[in-house]
Amino acid sequence: MPLALLALAVSAFGIGTTEFVMMGLLPNVADDLGTSVPTAGHLVSAYAIGVVIGAPLLTALGSRVPRKKMLLLLMALFVVGNLASALAPGFGWLIGGRVLAGLPHGAFFGVGAVVAARLVREDRQARAVATMFLGLTVANILGVPAATLLGQHLGWRATFLVVAVIGLLAMAALARLVPYVPLDARQSLGREVRALGRPQVLLGLLTAVFGFAGVFAVYSYLASMTTEVMGFGESSVTVVLALFGIGMTGGALAAGPLTDRALRPTLYGSLGALALVLVAFRFTLQVPWLALVTVVVLGAVGFMTTTPLQMLVMNKAKDAPTLASASNHSAFNLANAGGAWAGGAAVAAGWGWTSPALVGAVLAVLGLAVAAVAGLTDRTAKGTSRVVAGSPLGTEHDRAVSGSSSPASGS
Repeated sequence: MPLALLALAVSAFGIGTTEFVMMGLLPNVADDLGTSVPTAGHLVSAYAIGVVIGAPLLTALGSRVPRKKMLLLLMALFVVGNLASALAPGFGWLIGGRVLAGLPHGAFFGVGAVVAARLVREDRQARAVATMFLGLTVANILGVPAATLLGQHLGWRATFLVVAVIGLLAMAALARLVPYVPLDARQSLGREVRALGRPQVLLGLLTAVFGFAGVFAVYSYLASMTTEVMGFGESSVTVVLALFGIGMTGGALAAGPLTDRALRPTLYGSLGALALVLVAFRFTLQVPWLALVTVVVLGAVGFMTTTPLQMLVMNKAKDAPTLASASNHSAFNLANAGGAWAGGAAVAAGWGWTSPALVGAVLAVLGLAVAAVAGLTDRTAKGTSRVVAGSPLGTEHDRAVSGSSSPASGS
């Protein structure tokens, strides 16, 4: 794997830290700013909304910007957003800072995934993308627990100042290690938009919205579950978050080669396993040691969905993958916002701190249903194209619906 992937992973580490650390700091932020934990949960949604808006908007605006320069500009905006969060004088300003910090997230991963895939041969593209995503998972092992601990002792503002510094280090790594990746001469915003509108791309995005929401329905309130249900002290929150991160890392490591080998089966298996683990978590929460084991498994199966979903939309967008790739992170963060809202609504309704697990299971099942429909329609379309495969139109159509003839397509 090229050394440039390390720079992308370092950037992902910073982005993952600022995205996920808020879950561990919700009780602290709520106390400091005089609001409830469910209300403070809107800060999770605010970041996600920034991603949803920024991914297509910034990708479109930068469609003709060289990819390395685009990555550096996006990380600069990331630094500004975290500084704004650290200096926010009140809850409303903090909401704005979180939106600003989220704006470059989806565009960065969208462009970064395309760059990562271009740096390796076709049968290792999913592993290259998964390597970049390892920065997110390591953030949950090291970055998020350390930043949470820092926030608990020095205040949550110190956390976002440190994340801004990480962003500056990531910019230095990108400038030094990422090579110049030329734009396709045929690339245009119109081609990207048309690729985004392909049915299989849209179904892939919808799968991410529902399926990944199941993860965030629980993860958004994992800190409160640790203290209110498992019975651990506040200091144990960092340990639980680290265990979740260990699971995420294992899931990411497994997802790359599995996706290169068989994309859709990996997606189906991870979503089905996610639903089952979430149901189990509703009950294992009552047994502390068993709850900790389930947290690791939940992180693994939850994050195993990301690589196949990323590769699916890139493959189906075919020769114009950047906007689709970025929009996939809009979908992930719609899932983030929707899952946080749904889990918080269940708690606010008086159903208890275990209720988000069942809410998450329902969302995961919906994601699996959408993925199954997408797979069935894709297979039907391929079967139809083979009937006319003797004509040039049939051959072209077959390539279009399969998205890619490479092993990385999983089709």
